[in-house]
Amino acid sequence: MEHDIFFSISQTPDRDGQIPSESEMFSSYFEQLQHADKLGFGTGWIAQAHLSTETQKSNSQPVVPHWQGEVGLCTDFTQLAMESFRKTKDINIGSAVISILASGGPIAQAERIANTVQFLSMMDDKRKLNIGFSAGRFEFMARPYGIVPRNSHEKAAWPALRGQIFMEASEIFLRLLRGDTINSDMIGKTILTRDNFRSDEDWVKVQNAYREFSNSEEMVDSIEIPNRYNFEDISIIPKQWNRAQLQLVAGTHDPKAQQFVNQFLPVKVFNLSITSPEVIDDTHQRMSQCYHESGGEWHRRDMPRTSFVFINDEQGLTPSQQSDAAKLEASEALEAYWNALEGTIDPSKVARAANNALIGNVEEVANQMVERFHRQDRIMAWFDFFNHDSKRVCRNMTAYMTKVAPLVEQLMEGN
Repeated sequence: MEHDIFFSISQTPDRDGQIPSESEMFSSYFEQLQHADKLGFGTGWIAQAHLSTETQKSNSQPVVPHWQGEVGLCTDFTQLAMESFRKTKDINIGSAVISILASGGPIAQAERIANTVQFLSMMDDKRKLNIGFSAGRFEFMARPYGIVPRNSHEKAAWPALRGQIFMEASEIFLRLLRGDTINSDMIGKTILTRDNFRSDEDWVKVQNAYREFSNSEEMVDSIEIPNRYNFEDISIIPKQWNRAQLQLVAGTHDPKAQQFVNQFLPVKVFNLSITSPEVIDDTHQRMSQCYHESGGEWHRRDMPRTSFVFINDEQGLTPSQQSDAAKLEASEALEAYWNALEGTIDPSKVARAANNALIGNVEEVANQMVERFHRQDRIMAWFDFFNHDSKRVCRNMTAYMTKVAPLVEQLMEGN
């Protein structure tokens, strides 16, 4: 089993309602990153965000109207990645995830990433830049870049259409990283049909909106959507960079999207912390068949398993007291998270997230890992979840890597 770590750098209130400053947040991040490097974590995955979550609450259509603080402070992953490489010796760095619809869109993102890999190779030719990419979790972050409905039938087709825009952007992004010279006429067309929608009712709404828009009396079976990105021949600079130091990971659970992106380059996939075991197994089966041939054989490690980690190994507590304390910490953090996202506490979601989280003392966490994970899985452990006590986060990381991880290997060998 391999072990990665996830850094959210989420500027949220602590238990006392206090919000750390931006400089305090980044100081904690670098402390934890350097500690992770010494402990032997494989990749440090950094959450990326764009624009102020607090400000968007005043918008006409706020995406997260009840969030307190900022969902993330890493708004320029490539710069933070390079600084992270400079401050460490062995750990790889990854984005989890960048939005290729924001920050200038897929063209700007491709060129930015190629440059970052080029600079990385000049200082270290062994470590890798892992780029997790997606449409972006929070829609408000891409709206200023034109990712909004342009007419009545696009509005009716949203958010299914937004998923298709991600496919268009992905093709541009991946082909530019591959070194292609492309123009928008070479990019696949977006054609909406009944298959793009969850119900007949949803599709009929789009058909009616399109009929009114086109002044037609007939209901069409398909609707072609004009390209979102229009450009003549382009290619990115740099052209000569070590593509072997770039690993791509798609942040989507759409089977069609996972298959689509692998037409162009080897693209691995993420899973969420609340993804069911059935979906995970189905994804491995599908990826073993569609993973791009130049990436080699598909392995379980190619899909990092995101997991909240609420471990308590604090001195002065009995194992039973550590267990109780960890459960309390997990409950408070998960409830605060779902409340921030939805405005109300949904007990079922809290329970499901808790069921997938690793919670307890050292022995309990190790046993949970043995029960839930395959011995060839790669775990993306999330320690800083609603926790601004950096020293405590580092102690939790130490307990995980020096006690839990070896115990997991012993238990798996015994099984």
